[in-house]
Amino acid sequence: MRVVVGGTFDPLHAGHRKLLSRSFDLAGPAGEVVIGLTTDEFAGTKEHPVQPYQKRLDNVTAFILEKGYTASWAVEPLSDRYGSAVDADFDILVVSEETFHVALDINELRRQNGLAKVDLYVVSCVLAEDERRISSTRIYRGEIDPHGRLIR
Repeated sequence: MRVVVGGTFDPLHAGHRKLLSRSFDLAGPAGEVVIGLTTDEFAGTKEHPVQPYQKRLDNVTAFILEKGYTASWAVEPLSDRYGSAVDADFDILVVSEETFHVALDINELRRQNGLAKVDLYVVSCVLAEDERRISSTRIYRGEIDPHGRLIR
């Protein structure tokens, strides 16, 4: 299976780890995962500061190596909401609940371009100790840590 997933991944928190892990699980040991990592320019539209691309790439790479996945993988710069997903050859697009609408847009663009739709796999958000979802914004605000623990 060839799986595509994308994001800013900053800071790399429990929700991101779940998204990446599920992508590798779906690809299988002999599959491939393509990770779209937002460029600094595209990530600059966020409401909180974002670490530079290279630092985020290093963090994603370290996580993948730590987990010991055997599927092949590659990271490509993502400079818009869709990246290569609108015209690449792949089987599954993995998204979070909050980005599901982007996946629907991608499949519609693929249809308009005469390409087959891809399977969509939605990963549920990870909840913090306070039962609210873990997000980069909440981490940068100092509400929670990357594991979802409340900062007191």
